[in-house]
Amino acid sequence: MADKCDLCLLGLIILSSLLTGISGVEDHVFISSGENVRLSCNNALPDCKSKTTWTYSNSFRHSGTVGLITGGIKKKDTERHERLSLESDCSLNIKNVTEEDYGFYICQQWINVYGRDQKQGSDADVYLHVLHVSVSPSSSSSSSSSSSSQTEISPGRSVTLSCQLYSDTGFSCDDWVRSEGVELLWVNQAGVDLKTDSRYQISSSSDQYRCIIITLTTTLLNEDNNREWRCRLTHRNQLKTSVRYTVKYSGISGVDH
Repeated sequence: MADKCDLCLLGLIILSSLLTGISGVEDHVFISSGENVRLSCNNALPDCKSKTTWTYSNSFRHSGTVGLITGGIKKKDTERHERLSLESDCSLNIKNVTEEDYGFYICQQWINVYGRDQKQGSDADVYLHVLHVSVSPSSSSSSSSSSSSQTEISPGRSVTLSCQLYSDTGFSCDDWVRSEGVELLWVNQAGVDLKTDSRYQISSSSDQYRCIIITLTTTLLNEDNNREWRCRLTHRNQLKTSVRYTVKYSGISGVDH
């Protein structure tokens, strides 16, 4: 009887181990463009640097999965090679995040068993969502937003700030935003929603790449010099990241995080 119980216990342990390896840990990370981000890898092994694989996929930008790190070594042919680094706990660091870094990242741990590579533990599934703000003075002769066009900002001119959330969750953006309670909001320095002020025109939309686009348009006043507007991203009513735009009439306006 004791032998049967031991066998049952062994079977449960094996089944639990198999299920752990199948069911990954899912994480959503929200970051603003220009910042540095750290993506965590669960179930890290001792000396995990030599056993770690990080891959990336984006259903809008790539047809398949892109290898970033294999066996702890960075792939040199990736466009973000210089901005990547692997930490001692196997987390992946990305410096100076751009809106093109959004997507789905997977961390896996591999060990060698009898001469064959075998995956150890569960995957770490990380969805990276990137918040980005572009500026478009209507007086600019250029049709695209750029930092150089900001030099034309001055009182009496109209300016449009576009706050965009780049996401790829594998689901409909609208469904994901509703189910996860994701929201973008333009506020002033005091944190007051700018939709309550009639001088600002605020509208929301989305497209294939950006789950939420919230634009703010206003005509600049003399007293707007050094005024700050902030785009805030909340997830389930918790502030995750934000970008602030400060009006400067001296020549160059800045977008800060």
